[in-house]
Amino acid sequence: MTQRVFPLAAFSSSTLLATQAFTPSAVSPRTRFRVQSILFESDLATDVSEGAQRDIASFEAWASDYGIQRSEGFQLVGQEDISSNLDVSAITTGDISAGECVLYVPQELILSSYGAMEQFGRLDEAEALLTQNGYEGSIREYYLILKILKELELGQESPWTAYFNSLPRFYSNGASMTPFCYSCLPPYAAKICKDERARLNNLSVKRVVPFLSNDTKGNTKAWKFAYNLAYTRGFDASDGSNEYCIVPMADYCNHHSTESNVEMAFDDFGNCYVHATRDVPANTPLLLNYGESYNPSFLLARYGFLDESSPASFCKILPSHVSNEMKDLGYSHETMLFYHNGEVAEEVWDHLLYVILGETDVDMQQMFYQAHMAGDYETKSSIHSQYSGQTVQGLIEHIDTFLLDLDAKSSKVNYDAQPPRVVCWAFNDEFQWQMSFSFEFAHLWLLIRFNTYSKIPMPK
Repeated sequence: MTQRVFPLAAFSSSTLLATQAFTPSAVSPRTRFRVQSILFESDLATDVSEGAQRDIASFEAWASDYGIQRSEGFQLVGQEDISSNLDVSAITTGDISAGECVLYVPQELILSSYGAMEQFGRLDEAEALLTQNGYEGSIREYYLILKILKELELGQESPWTAYFNSLPRFYSNGASMTPFCYSCLPPYAAKICKDERARLNNLSVKRVVPFLSNDTKGNTKAWKFAYNLAYTRGFDASDGSNEYCIVPMADYCNHHSTESNVEMAFDDFGNCYVHATRDVPANTPLLLNYGESYNPSFLLARYGFLDESSPASFCKILPSHVSNEMKDLGYSHETMLFYHNGEVAEEVWDHLLYVILGETDVDMQQMFYQAHMAGDYETKSSIHSQYSGQTVQGLIEHIDTFLLDLDAKSSKVNYDAQPPRVVCWAFNDEFQWQMSFSFEFAHLWLLIRFNTYSKIPMPK
């Protein structure tokens, strides 16, 4: 890959050695979070088309001018991704000690859902529509999307124009995929990618928004850009306020499931600080944890990347109906895991046995379920032992079916004729085949073929 480092020497950048080096701005308290309009004269225009170039240099100049302070080694670097689009992220070029503050972002520059609610007022009709359609939990993100759209509408008068122009326009996440892209994905990944697209469509509530122009309401590219910005760069504030916000510059820290080295915190005035959680050597990426560490398919659907750092992933067992008893036994995407070392979560074995018993011996199925609910691990272990052969065979069949399906979907991709996002998924399918087969499936397949029941974890 081609790596390009953006030099910072041309710009004025404050040095940040410790949190104590800053004096927080004594503006409105955290609960107010009002972001005032600051005129920023610039020749920049916000082009939201997928082919638009990213302007990193102007963003860095803007960040310095508007009070974002960085440690001496904090730097943005760029490289081309598989689709030849520029991917930009934060690294440190100098050693950082645990607890050291590497970034400070003043409250006035933070895009926030509650700030948008206060600025525009609550839109009761829009909230009712979202709730009616099952998206009550996305109301915060909806207001943030509206805030972004309003700033896009303001153009050069918006204080965030330089920031917007630094951001990617091309996304490979679920909301940006085509139907053909979905058809190239395994069933679970395809499902949650489609869910993201459905969320985009349902959050495009326009008619009842009085402060947006008709041109903005009808600009589908702008809505998609605002949605992707809100969902790929937004975070829950870590101060217990239930705020959902975007912190410019901090959002350039990439994700790692097991080796994140920085975290965000907010003071009482809403200013954001990014601290190192461990000693970080020079020339190391600055990494946050975006959550869902055991669900790389979610990260693919939401953010558009496949998490190579995840220590485990959902086992991809998808029953047509998940009963309450299945949930009691532990069925969820967070617990039904295959680990990269070849281990299988206990919940996977429990679910497989429960399904098998439902097809062969309903009375035994209820005995197994009641033993689980009562904490009778001796009875539960005995039933597992009795049906170990069937359970192991069921898992082998699931793995074989999944691998064949994955291979079939990968073979559908035509690199020359299909949309560009499919190139990404062809790469991801190939990577998932290699990684899954090498670490999750091949290792697991051999273990359960030749070591069978010894690898079924029994409660102690």
